[in-house]
Amino acid sequence: MKIRTAISIRSVSAIAGAVLVAGAVVMAAVDETKPSISVRASPTTGFSPLKVFLSAEIKGGPDDFAEYYCPTVEWVWGDDTRAESTVDCDPYEAGKSEIRRRYSVTRIFQTAGNFKVEFRLKQKNKVVGAGSTTVQVRPGLRDGGGIADR
Repeated sequence: MKIRTAISIRSVSAIAGAVLVAGAVVMAAVDETKPSISVRASPTTGFSPLKVFLSAEIKGGPDDFAEYYCPTVEWVWGDDTRAESTVDCDPYEAGKSEIRRRYSVTRIFQTAGNFKVEFRLKQKNKVVGAGSTTVQVRPGLRDGGGIADR
């Protein structure tokens, strides 16, 4: 009886392990269908006031990914300010509606600091996708520019 009990426990462990692995494979397959978001800044470092071109790119996933169709776009600047925009779109149709793949904006950072700039896609008030990058702004002439007092 003891041997059968041990085999039963091993069998249960093996089945549980197989289910966990299978579940992980299914989850990986689901995650691969969601597009990824990359955010870039140019330049990433400079002196204030710093004019930065920011772009967000939606990579991978289907062109008709419903969560990313006609979103509210939000840029969070990392200095307690943000910008948000929404456009009117035709109703979503699976297989026909296409998501937008590129977004861009120019921002002038007036003061020195390290700013985590976040790009968010929202449906109503729910964030459905996001990406971020960092912009480092050093003190410029307006900030004293690092020039020692004479």
